[in-house]
Amino acid sequence: MKIICTTFGSAGDVYPLLGLAIELRRRGHDLLFATNQHFAPLIRGYGLEFTPLGTEADFQNCLQNPDLWNPQRGFRHIFDCLRPILRQQYDLHAAYAQSSDTVAISNCFGFGARLAQEKLGLKLITLHLQPGVIWSDLQPPTLPGVVGPRWLKSLLYRLGEKLVLDAVACPYLNHWRAELGLPPIRRITQWWNSPYGVLCMFPDWFAPPQIDWPANLMQTDFPLWNPAANEPLADDVTAFLKRGERPIVFTPGSANVYGKQFFETAVEACSRLGRRGILLTEFPEQLPATLPESITHFKYVAMDRLLPQTAAFVHHGGVGSTSQAMHCGTPQVVMPLAHDQFDNAARVIRLGIGQSISVRKFNAPRLTHTLQHLLSSESVSANCQFVAKRLTAKNGIRRSADVVERKIAAQRNPYAAHHPA
Repeated sequence: MKIICTTFGSAGDVYPLLGLAIELRRRGHDLLFATNQHFAPLIRGYGLEFTPLGTEADFQNCLQNPDLWNPQRGFRHIFDCLRPILRQQYDLHAAYAQSSDTVAISNCFGFGARLAQEKLGLKLITLHLQPGVIWSDLQPPTLPGVVGPRWLKSLLYRLGEKLVLDAVACPYLNHWRAELGLPPIRRITQWWNSPYGVLCMFPDWFAPPQIDWPANLMQTDFPLWNPAANEPLADDVTAFLKRGERPIVFTPGSANVYGKQFFETAVEACSRLGRRGILLTEFPEQLPATLPESITHFKYVAMDRLLPQTAAFVHHGGVGSTSQAMHCGTPQVVMPLAHDQFDNAARVIRLGIGQSISVRKFNAPRLTHTLQHLLSSESVSANCQFVAKRLTAKNGIRRSADVVERKIAAQRNPYAAHHPA
């Protein structure tokens, strides 16, 4: 079976799909991975066929725009970054669409793949890594500006969908659809769910399934995959960890180039607490010019190797960071900026494993107070350990590969899908 995996975004979007692709290739499938050229060395390093969608310059230009982290303008910016590669994405999938031995897996921004599915019959599975992109009137996700009772949240969401999301994406997509002889669409967050299948890589205890979710939705577990998961910690990381008590880890997101204030607040909070700290960013120009000996910086450390040896984790609320902290039983402070991060933060709070601080209130006194509470709370510690035990199996990739293979088998033998052995 030829499986085409395509995604758009940062490492947090690429790593889970890459982990799934590697597992499917191990099971004997022929894999093609398509994403930005920035990730080419990593993907080819695993022996996968790779097709670039966009250049390194495109990737960096997307990161450098502060709108990426704006809850009101973030979607427009992402769509502007997507627009130049969508027809290339369509053509890539169109070349394989009519083959009975091809299945595609794409995240919700795979608009080119979705059009190939609709026009040419491509067997496409939409991949969701976070519940915040699936709306439910019964249990609405937490989104910026969508507040109040359920009826009001539903109203506000549909207004935002019409005036923001559809207003940005539908004019371009509907012009393209007219070229393809397809009718216009609206409610893009419903349309991006493929009728062939929707795969959600998060557990039902994190986001219970709702009856108004897509009927063809298949829910598994967090992927918990990164390229360095099986590698030992670097010597300098190990040496710092051994020099004193467990540090607090801070990151505003792997793709965030606007974390200067975040890191300044982190350093001051560590000073007030008398705690050691680790600052994680691939853009060290954001850091204070000098750091005390009790605080250090690393460009990247695999979270599942680092967090078990730390006291707390302060981050932006990406689902990858959130799930790794849960897997390691580490208390969290989430400072959501945009996208799904507000919803992930709300779920952390509901599970009793952390707290959230808005970006407007993210200052050293408030962060210090929040960390003091988390580090001294027996209930938070117990909740973190309870959640960690739920993720001990670390089987999200395997279960997701099982789901994909069952979908393929059902397509080849529809009778077996309704009459399992």
